[in-house]
Amino acid sequence: MQDEPGSLAPARTELTADCAQCFGLCCVALPFAASADFAIDKAAGSPCRNLRTDFGCGIHTELRQRGFNGCTVYDCFGAGQKVSQLTFGGEDWRSGDREHSRLMFDVFHAVRQLQELLWYLTQALELPAARPVHPELRRALDRTEALTRREREELAGLDVTAVRQDVNVLLLRASELARAGLGRDRNNKKDKKKERRGADLMGARLKGADLRGANLRGAYLIAADLTGADLRSADLIGADLRDADLTDADLTGALFLTQPQLNAAKGSAGTRLPASFTRPGHWTP
Repeated sequence: MQDEPGSLAPARTELTADCAQCFGLCCVALPFAASADFAIDKAAGSPCRNLRTDFGCGIHTELRQRGFNGCTVYDCFGAGQKVSQLTFGGEDWRSGDREHSRLMFDVFHAVRQLQELLWYLTQALELPAARPVHPELRRALDRTEALTRREREELAGLDVTAVRQDVNVLLLRASELARAGLGRDRNNKKDKKKERRGADLMGARLKGADLRGANLRGAYLIAADLTGADLRSADLIGADLRDADLTDADLTGALFLTQPQLNAAKGSAGTRLPASFTRPGHWTP
């Protein structure tokens, strides 16, 4: 993506969590309940028992073995370091009173959502087929990035839902352009089997399925068998891939894919991924 003069477009590295520059915000601000994803209960605003005084995780290399799978599939998209170092200028949540920490956590929640939107907008701008909406996408990206740089009180009160709705219109248009012609059957009619937005596909048997250009936005693919499935150019924004089997599946060119989605799934050395993604360590060699 070529940035226009004066563009605020962030680099991909700025949309990736840098825990060394964060004050363990996700380990404090977020709540979780004892379940298959977390070994313990933790209230929002309460530090995780595994959080060290230097804001590092005491069991980082053993999270899955110790019952904290949920931590391994979470990504703040760079919100942690931005809030810690930019919005609060290096002040951590322990440096003030309860109001100070509560404000920091509220800001973190807002910026995390904005950073995720920046990730999707950046991906959309890399789609050649979406060129007709690139100018609008670029303006939306700059507006969203500018929002992340507002004062802390403004961020805490920001209507992020409204921002998401506006951006989603553009992302949907980009998706439609990128998938044009791929979601049709042999008679050139819209293939209903590929229109699965928000569908309940939990445990679905989709082994070897042709899902090229499928609309899987927000679909529930928990524990679905996607072994050998063709997911090229499929729209996966918001799709729940927890425990989905992606062994030997082809995700090259998948739209709006995120690293947390891959981390939540199962896969193998034969799973084909876009070049910018990392193969999760727990996948079958």
